[in-house]
Parts: sequence; C-alpha cells; structure tokens
Amino acid sequence: MRYGNYLFGLIAITVLFSGAALSQDRPKIQTKNQTAGGREMTILVTAYPRGEKERQTAARLQDSDFAILENKRSQRIVSVRSATEVPIDLAVVVQDNLDWRVNREIKVLRDFIRSLPDGSQVMTAYSTIGGAIVTQELTTDRGQAAESLRIPRGVSFPAGFSPYDGVQTVLRHFAEKSTERKMILLVSDGLDLSSGFLYASPYFSPSLDKAIKEAQRRGIAVFTLYTPTEDRRPYGRFGVNYGQASLIRLADETGGESYIGLDFVNFAPFLEEFRETILRQWLITYRSTTAGNKFRRLEVTTDFDLHLHHPAGYEPLKAK
Repeated sequence: MRYGNYLFGLIAITVLFSGAALSQDRPKIQTKNQTAGGREMTILVTAYPRGEKERQTAARLQDSDFAILENKRSQRIVSVRSATEVPIDLAVVVQDNLDWRVNREIKVLRDFIRSLPDGSQVMTAYSTIGGAIVTQELTTDRGQAAESLRIPRGVSFPAGFSPYDGVQTVLRHFAEKSTERKMILLVSDGLDLSSGFLYASPYFSPSLDKAIKEAQRRGIAVFTLYTPTEDRRPYGRFGVNYGQASLIRLADETGGESYIGLDFVNFAPFLEEFRETILRQWLITYRSTTAGNKFRRLEVTTDFDLHLHHPAGYEPLKAK
C-alpha cells in the first residue's frame, strides 16, 4: 500500500511526513528578468491522484498552473517537461540478505524492468556490508539489465549493517549532470543498525540522514519496497516498525513513494502501481534566488486539489 493509505501507529515515535505538492509537464518556458548568479535546480514532481476526477485534473495540467517556492519565496520556472519527454534513469537496489521468499519475486522484478518505456536506462545493484555491489551500470538494454538480477544471497549480515550505505554508493553512479528522471527503487527491510538498535529510529539514523541529503542534492527520488529479512526477526515488531518508518521517511523526503505491507510483500501489485506512477511525472527546472548554504525547503503548489510529491528540499554544495 502507499504510505498515504498506511496507518503507521505501532511505534512510540511520531513519523513526520514531509510530502508536498509537485508538478509540471511539457515544453520549455521562456522567462524574463532571471536573477543573475542564481543556480538552476531541477526537481522531479509526481502526481498521486485520489480517484478518477484527480486523474483527469493531472492530465490537463498546464505549465502556468504551477508555482515553486523555496523557503517560502517564489522562484521563476525555467522549463517544465512531462513524462513523455524525459527518459528514465532507474537503479534497482536489492538488499542482499532478504527473506528467501524474495527468490520467487525476482522474475516479477525482471519483467518490470523489461516493461519500462523505450529509452529508459536501468542499473542494478545489491546493498551489502559497507555499501553496494553494482551488477549492471546504467544501460538502455533493459533485457540485459533484467538478466543481471540474481536471487539475494540470503546470508546473515553483521549487527551493524545499514541498507542506506548501499543507497549512498548507488547515488554516486548517477551522472551528476544528467537531465533524465533519476530514481532508485530500493527493496529492503529498511532497518539501520549501524549505531545499534537504540538509534535505529528513522530520526536517529546517521546513514539514513546522509542518503536523504545526497539524494535531495542530486535530484534523485527514492521509491522503497519493504521486504523482511530473517536475521532481523529477533528485534521483533519494533524492528519492523523502525525499518518501515525509515523507508517511508526516505521516500517521502526525496519525492518518492513507499510500498509497505505488514509482512512479506508480493511485488506484482506494487510494481504495477509504480509503473503507473512514472507516467504522471514532470521534471521542473527553476532558478534559485536563495542565498547561503543552509537547507532550502521546497514547496510546489497548484490551484487544483491534487496530491503531489516532490523533494522536501535540499542543502546546496558549499563553495570551494
């Protein structure tokens, strides 16, 4: 299920969702009086219609229907491109110690990769101890990318393992100057034990914080699919809740989406939903007028009642 429909009340912490409005489609907009010295930023915006009426609204969106605010200040949009205009760069990242039942879902994942739109580039990787093993760099040969997937090794990892170290590794394999729709699909239990269980909460995980910060800076949306692991079961329900909440936070703050089940996840319905989601995306470029190196909070608004996702914000690179 999507996190908007998922009632997360099983743990004693409050998971704060930072979802917001997103948007845009189609051609380049000519702008006037752009602020000199401002940095161009590009963000991925995804619509999540709640019913047929909102689907129709999303399909009719025009460039002029949207506005971008950075730290509550309006920014000038440079260009807006729809899903049909912008190819996909997608990394499929599988945690390498997942439940053995994932083995039968690998074929479903391969079929999903093959079904991506023409022009898509796909990377595959396995989150493991200390980072990730990339089994296929970005390629337009979707069949080759699909065949690079294997069943997870299923071995027990040390107590200090964090799946978000692997996310950080994969983020660096995307071209920084890429103008495509950049996304990661992370298949994981989400539990970060790198600092011990007391710090496994989604708001105490340094590895998760780093992954979110880097994904926001690079304009990469992370979609997450929860799957349990055998060697995390001793942590019980709290371990599951911490892991799921961390995956939700990662997706929410980078502009992605979480696919969460109570236990084992059958991949097919979630991948079908993801396939539909990527058809309702826009890549918006705007010129930032915000000064300083502090975190810049983003808001994308529209005059229509439409549920939209985008990154919560970003922290710019400090000048060297």
